[in-house]
Amino acid sequence: MSETSSIIRLHADLNTLWHLPPESQPIPIPSPPNFHTLVTAHHRENFDLWHEEDKARVPDASDAEIARVKHAIDSFNQRRNDLVEKMDEWLLNNLPAQNPTAPLHSETPGLILDRLSILSLKIFHTHIEAHRDTATEAHRLRNADRLAILEHQRDDLADCLDTLLTQIVAGTRRFQLYRQMKMYNDPELNPAVYTHSIAHTRH
Repeated sequence: MSETSSIIRLHADLNTLWHLPPESQPIPIPSPPNFHTLVTAHHRENFDLWHEEDKARVPDASDAEIARVKHAIDSFNQRRNDLVEKMDEWLLNNLPAQNPTAPLHSETPGLILDRLSILSLKIFHTHIEAHRDTATEAHRLRNADRLAILEHQRDDLADCLDTLLTQIVAGTRRFQLYRQMKMYNDPELNPAVYTHSIAHTRH
C-alpha cells in the first residue's frame, strides 16, 4: 500500500499533466488493477467532472449544451463512485485480514481518497487564482488565504487516512465496503425515466 503522501503527490502531478495540451485520455484499468492505477483512474473522473461542471456555468451556455453537460456529469459521477468501491475492494483484498471485533469506521478509505482528489483540484485552481496576473491584488490575496486553508484541510485529511490505515492493519479499527446503489442512472430505478418511457409507450 502506497503512503498517503505519495497519493497526494500523484494527484498534484496528474493535475499538472492533464492541464497541458492536449489533455491525456482516461487511463484504462488493467485486470487485476494495481492501487495506483485505480487512484489515477478515479482522479481522472473527478478531473473531467470538475471541468464539465464549469461548462454548465458559462453565462451564454445554450439549453442544449447544459442538457448535454448534465448527462455527462451523471456518467462521470457514476464511474467516480464505481472507482471508489474498486479502491475499497482492492484494500480489503490486499491489506491484512481485518479484526471483525474492532470498531467499525463509518467512512471508508476510498471515500477519504475521493475527498483528497477533490481537494487537490481545489488547490490546483486556487493556486492559479492566487497568482493570476490579470486579477486584482485583493483577488490574489483572498485566494492565497483560501489556498492556505485548503492545504491545511488536505494535510489533516491525509493524516486521518494514514491513521485509519494504520489502525486497520493493527486490528484496532475496521471498515466495510459500502455500495453506493446509485439510482439516477438506472432507467428501471429512476421514476422520472421509467414513467416517461411508459407514457411514450402508451401513445
